[in-house]
Amino acid sequence: MPEPHSTSAIPPSAPNAEPSHSDENVEASNNPPRETRRVRITYGRTNFRMGDDSALVRDEKWSCLVVIFSFWFFVAVTMIMGVYGSMTMVLGPCSSIVLQPNPVFVQYVKVENIEANPGLVLYGTYDYPPLDVVSIWRETWNISLPYGADKEWKYYLNRGSQVNISYSVSSENSSIYLVIAEGAESLSLWLEDPTYPNTTLSWNVIHGTGMITQEIFRSSYYYVALGNLEDEVEVELNLTVRAFLHNTTNAFYKCAPTSSPCSLNIFFPDGNAAVLVSPAPQQNTSSDEWYVKLTYGPRWLTYTFGIGVLTVIMFWAFNFLNKLQGANDDRVGSRSEGTGPDRAPLLSRKDDDLSSWGSSYDSLPQDDEDLNFLTGGSADGKFLADGETSNNNTRRLCAICFDAPRDCFFLPCGHCVACFACGTRIAEAAGTCPVCRRNMKKVRKIFTV
Repeated sequence: MPEPHSTSAIPPSAPNAEPSHSDENVEASNNPPRETRRVRITYGRTNFRMGDDSALVRDEKWSCLVVIFSFWFFVAVTMIMGVYGSMTMVLGPCSSIVLQPNPVFVQYVKVENIEANPGLVLYGTYDYPPLDVVSIWRETWNISLPYGADKEWKYYLNRGSQVNISYSVSSENSSIYLVIAEGAESLSLWLEDPTYPNTTLSWNVIHGTGMITQEIFRSSYYYVALGNLEDEVEVELNLTVRAFLHNTTNAFYKCAPTSSPCSLNIFFPDGNAAVLVSPAPQQNTSSDEWYVKLTYGPRWLTYTFGIGVLTVIMFWAFNFLNKLQGANDDRVGSRSEGTGPDRAPLLSRKDDDLSSWGSSYDSLPQDDEDLNFLTGGSADGKFLADGETSNNNTRRLCAICFDAPRDCFFLPCGHCVACFACGTRIAEAAGTCPVCRRNMKKVRKIFTV
């Protein structure tokens, strides 16, 4: 008859034998409550993690909405205030400008004559009007230019036009700069340094009498300017322009914005053109310049529909990426179940040496203190009751779950730090002892009788 409280680590008849079916049944009968609690705890952790993922998905969706609205707000401001924002134009005589905005973003074009100077007309055509109307007009200027002064005139000329300037300078020894510049930027560069000719379309130093001719190859604003860097001088200029204008014979809309603004609707989706025409210079008028305020009306339906389409696209892409990420996570999880965790151990794995291939009894502690530590008993054979506590209670619990006593040891190292359930999981997952990191051959359960 065995002694009370005796310990049998391994059956004597078969030191390396596997546990019998009766031993497994005893193990299963001893641990069902603890296994049930662990499954319940794991389930709770899983639910908590799912709650965190749901909150994260909601936060990402709100962030997605913020990005969509910010992007579309930037696009809307750029189109309304930048590309199709209100502007003020200055037109010279015999100007013909075609306004053909994008019908997707613009609903109407409004023209306002700021100084109510008569003669300006706004036409509406279904298609881009042909540039086949020729108009020849002339202007004469008598100018007195003091030292360091300049004078410029602004015109809008279409491609194919021609400018002829005849000049007469009062002093034969004076040198005056006469330039034809395309665009305000080119004129500004010339005003900074009148002696630098490369920024202008035509740069000339005039004295005495002569004529300058310039062909226009692109529809744009052009400046005729005079500059004087010497003593005051009198200059007479005769300007003759052979201008090409757009044909508005087939226009379906005509409005003169003299006393009230004119508004022309833009057809959707084909669109149409607006032609703004100024008359030839008149003898009895005090000014041949027209100050016009041009305004584009936004098509709000497009912006509303655009933000809806962007929202649908972004949410579709967001859900697609979430599903793709979930599928990848499932594949990685199923792969990790067979290959073990990817985390690197804190201690390096030790290779087995020749001493680890000995008998399982060689690696077990042989003194009474170690034997009592393995079994959870005291040195004198007495055990604490269920309600009693001791300073060594913590050492007797499983270092993995802190729930069950340490009732197993690893072979060949002999360390006893876990319960049989946790030790089995460690052997299946890592295969190394958590204390010494040595490869485990087997896990043996300690039975107490």
